[in-house]
Amino acid sequence: MSSSPASPITNVAPSYRGPRPLTDALLLAAFCGFLFFFGLAYFGLVGADEPRYAQVAREMLARHDWITPTLGGHPWLEKPPLYYWQTMIAYSIFGVSDWAARLGSAVDATWMVVAVYLFLRRFRSLPPTAGLQTPGFHLDGALMTASASGVIGFARAASTDMPLAAMFTIAMLAWYSWYESAAKRHLAAFYIFLGLATLAKGPVAPFFAVVIVMLFAAAKGDYRLVVRTCWIPGIALFGVVAFPWYIAVQLRNPEFFRVFILQHNLARFSNDLYHHTEPFWYYLPVVLLALVPWIIFVIAAFAESARAWWTDKKEMLRSEDALPAFLMIWLVVPVIFFSFSRSKLPGYILPALPAGTLLLADYVRRHVVNDEKPGLPLIAAHSITASLPVIAALMMPYIIFHHTLSWGRETAVSSAFAAVLVIGIVATLRSQPGLRVLRFVTLVPVVLAVGAILRLGAPVLDATLSARPLSQEISRVDNRSLPLAILQLPRETEYGLHFYRNQGIARYELGQIPDGEHLLATREGWQKNVARWTTGRRITYLGSFAPQGVDYYWVAGKNSN
Repeated sequence: MSSSPASPITNVAPSYRGPRPLTDALLLAAFCGFLFFFGLAYFGLVGADEPRYAQVAREMLARHDWITPTLGGHPWLEKPPLYYWQTMIAYSIFGVSDWAARLGSAVDATWMVVAVYLFLRRFRSLPPTAGLQTPGFHLDGALMTASASGVIGFARAASTDMPLAAMFTIAMLAWYSWYESAAKRHLAAFYIFLGLATLAKGPVAPFFAVVIVMLFAAAKGDYRLVVRTCWIPGIALFGVVAFPWYIAVQLRNPEFFRVFILQHNLARFSNDLYHHTEPFWYYLPVVLLALVPWIIFVIAAFAESARAWWTDKKEMLRSEDALPAFLMIWLVVPVIFFSFSRSKLPGYILPALPAGTLLLADYVRRHVVNDEKPGLPLIAAHSITASLPVIAALMMPYIIFHHTLSWGRETAVSSAFAAVLVIGIVATLRSQPGLRVLRFVTLVPVVLAVGAILRLGAPVLDATLSARPLSQEISRVDNRSLPLAILQLPRETEYGLHFYRNQGIARYELGQIPDGEHLLATREGWQKNVARWTTGRRITYLGSFAPQGVDYYWVAGKNSN
């Protein structure tokens, strides 16, 4: 790769629609279908958040209540309702299940990918030129976004992170579309989707939008851009979309402002209220991993754009060349902001990822059109980074059970297979097509890795991390759906059993010992401890679920003989 910044490409023929729209649609459908939807039920809900959010949506649907989220019959005001609404609709159509609980996130991720495609097709397409008959940069950007590891992971999660990322991404693309075209319909779309993002996870969405737009305007030295963005009809649209639920939930639940705004937004940022402490630099490796397999070229694209900005700021920030600057601001703002948060979780910076893949798509566009090829070190680094996940995917069962990756026959075979992929990617990118086939050759290891995870890793993930198989084991010996209590088990197990049994789970250590006949799940080999907690009551060992080290018992009622 040349050491000097690539020359800018002006926005050529923005009305050009590009070739093969049907082929593009089929490719998008195929990749989104495989990466986001295929195998959603291969393993059960994991962690604490997935089963908890899924259960909240189930309870709202059962009560036909679209306003107040509840968990165990009590108001659960941590998050706004967009995810719950989507899941309630999925439950209504397909029935209550773990895969239906994940369906909303997969749909949102698909809309986000489609929005990236349409944006690039409208504003960054090039007509066929000599030697470049099928540019396809809009498809590059869409599939790069779809195949980023962070996007794939959260598209398959029953959580509020993907709804926020998708709505926020569509909003920011709509804003930049308005910036380039001055069409008010794009500005209206910006406010509508920003309202939906606010319904997904709260005030963080408009906060980020304001900061990004203001920093972009400051970089351009055009502060009137902020004034023009403050379009009264658009603000009204935002209010119509976002405010009714906030007003309704506050009227029904006077504690909402304290719980949601003060506790789960301000206090979560300023204090380690929920024990998610991580170092300041935590999001640097998170972003790097979340942008695999594209991270090497994303770094190259960011460095080149930053160098161009530093070298000739005025030229770069001209209307038709300002997209890389806008994307850099969009990428770094969430990462820097949440780095100062005392509470850190990986999903917080999901809204930043599409900016990275869009920046890469613009980089590929410039280099292909200018006939500039990357150097061998960059290609080699990308090829290795793109192929390494295949080793982890093939070895996932071993890694989960042993928590390490030691050298052996299976590791050697997996590494050899990855080495073949590395050689193939390097050879292809060094050939005449070069970056024109970057998307194609990189998607090969992505598809292989996702397929291996679903085929080899899903059964192990289900057995070790989900409460679904444990619930099934307990149900086999409990044909009466007795109350269930737990003792010294993690909250992931508690919330998982709550969802899969659809009943509240009591905790012995909190004094929640049922008076009547019930079941108890606890750590493996804890029969003596159970006897101490249930003095004077008959207990019967029912079985054990070895993958999670859990025993379960029948416990007689207090007054039984």
